[in-house]
Amino acid sequence: MGIFYIFLFLIFLLIIVPILTGLFFLYLAKMGLDILDFSSLNAILLLLLAAIGSFVNIPLGKKGMVQVTESRFFGFSRRIVWRPQGISINVGGALLPLLIAGYFLLQVPIEPLLITTAVVTFFAFLGARFVKEKGILISLALPVLFSSFFAILLAPEYATQVAFSSGVLGVLIGADLIHLPWILRKNGGVMVIGGAGIFDGIFLVGIISALLTAI
Repeated sequence: MGIFYIFLFLIFLLIIVPILTGLFFLYLAKMGLDILDFSSLNAILLLLLAAIGSFVNIPLGKKGMVQVTESRFFGFSRRIVWRPQGISINVGGALLPLLIAGYFLLQVPIEPLLITTAVVTFFAFLGARFVKEKGILISLALPVLFSSFFAILLAPEYATQVAFSSGVLGVLIGADLIHLPWILRKNGGVMVIGGAGIFDGIFLVGIISALLTAI
């Protein structure tokens, strides 16, 4: 019986925990989109697009194809895939949040957004590190806290929009773009921006920052 319970526990760790973790973050993302004044239907559609887009990488130029080990779902899942050498952008993890941030750029005061983005970029740069076979890993705490704090301080009427946009742009610039040449050298010439999909730091920092402004 002891072996049976150990087996059930291992199944729980390997299957149930990742599923529950994923559902929890999807719930957070839904709440964040609601706070950003998207209707429930539009929020669900955006999450559906982001989930599907997590499996789509758009090459921004390529030289050839190489095999790389891809880590997904917080490291619970790994697989060997073919990737184009050069830079690609993930639809769910980078392109969609960038489009949402671009939509808010037309609505918020530009100066508070630029200041907040600069602060988030700095701390995202400091907190980012490259891990072989995982890509860029970033501590979410400081970018989230500073994007929320400065958004509330500098643009209280547009705090959620500024927090989301500065979080997305700051992590994209500070964690990915500034490190881009170094990552391409270290990672066999392969770089996928937002490669973890909706669980990527670009998407999560924007969503959690927006949530914090509503607390």
